[in-house]
Amino acid sequence: MTIADGSLPHEESPPFHLRGNYAPVTEEVTAFDLPVEGAVPRELRGHYVRNGPNPKTGQSPHWFVGDGMLHGVELRDGRVVWYRNRWVRTRAFVEDAPSIGPDGERDRTVGRANTHVIAHSGRILALVESSLPTEVTRALDTLGCFDFGGRLTTAMTAHPKLCPRTGELHFFGYHYRPPYLTYHRADAGGRLVQSEVIEVPGPTMMHDFAITERHVVFMDLPVVFDLGLAMAGAMPYRWSDEYGARLGVMPRGVANGDVRWVDVAPCYVFHPLNAFDQDGAVVVDVVRYPELWRHNAMSAAKACLHRFMIDLAAGRVREHPLDDRAIEFPRCDERRVGLPNRYGYAVYTEQGVDRGTGTSLIKYDLRDGGSAIHDFGLGRIPAEPVFVPASAAAGEDEGWVLTYVYDAARNGSDFMILDAADFAAKPIATVALPQRVPCGFHGSWIPDPA
Repeated sequence: MTIADGSLPHEESPPFHLRGNYAPVTEEVTAFDLPVEGAVPRELRGHYVRNGPNPKTGQSPHWFVGDGMLHGVELRDGRVVWYRNRWVRTRAFVEDAPSIGPDGERDRTVGRANTHVIAHSGRILALVESSLPTEVTRALDTLGCFDFGGRLTTAMTAHPKLCPRTGELHFFGYHYRPPYLTYHRADAGGRLVQSEVIEVPGPTMMHDFAITERHVVFMDLPVVFDLGLAMAGAMPYRWSDEYGARLGVMPRGVANGDVRWVDVAPCYVFHPLNAFDQDGAVVVDVVRYPELWRHNAMSAAKACLHRFMIDLAAGRVREHPLDDRAIEFPRCDERRVGLPNRYGYAVYTEQGVDRGTGTSLIKYDLRDGGSAIHDFGLGRIPAEPVFVPASAAAGEDEGWVLTYVYDAARNGSDFMILDAADFAAKPIATVALPQRVPCGFHGSWIPDPA
């Protein structure tokens, strides 16, 4: 546990990311026709897949650097057709290939692929922000590195944004050597059609970004690369009081010279909830940390939902908190990415703020200012919530929220389906899984092809 100034009172042994539900699992499991308590909606036809670190050796220096493992379920005709978990068989996993060459340059074909998994243009990609994507099959088997036909020459963020209106995939890569930041855009057919170097003053850890219908929003924030930490084998990023904090707004389809930078109060953001254009301003809702990793790579202040309103004409930002509860892993209806959204979902971490865990999910009504809590009960820890609409024409909360839930009492995990419109109600379906799903990061609903 951390103490008030964020430092560790003593070295934990083993460290938190190797204990409890953070500890890796050792086997790949496949199970078919899993029993269901309740009923799986017949409209759910596809795969729910989540990624997270699971070191094959059972050891890693930090939670962020374990080998990627995918946990997935296939839903069809009211059934849970299968559950399976598979390591992403990257070069780091298979060959123990080094990620840094003798010249100090990163080999982008070597990575852990442990952060997210997305689908675009018929491909499923496992992602980590330090490397190229790794393509996998719908059965979660690894195909290999994917570089958009040789056109992608940087790493790829684990948080690309799919525009619901154009089908374009927007993303970026960052690096500890110049160029520090490069923006990319792939068309709906999966072809990389734009790459632009974005000028930033130094090597920051830019984990995520945002898009609107007309803009791309970069977050240039004061968590910076530290060569000394990297040489010591530690998490190579730290807080900087000198770097500054700013947001960059770039019109979609244009180049670096058109980025407008505006200063914000020092903070860090791993994840935005969403962003949209509104009356000449750009609105960005984020989970904001007042500071991160000032003392070490485990120290973090409480993160809460926060709004930036960027006045492009005046070149300034108005910002204010939207809530004072600790949250992480925010998601919205994917059909509203870059567009005004009424609802958002997140893990409510108040009970375990220093570990990003809690027993509840929260649903925000950003129009009316309300919220609803689904509490899974003592010792039951939910993962990131993913919303799935009941149909293409369904309302913004007309559908379901999918998540994995760890049950400490039996040291096992469930797959659960909640009614998004009746969020606090009993789950619609609970599926006991044959394998524990360790605490991890991000996932996607991948519907069957139309």
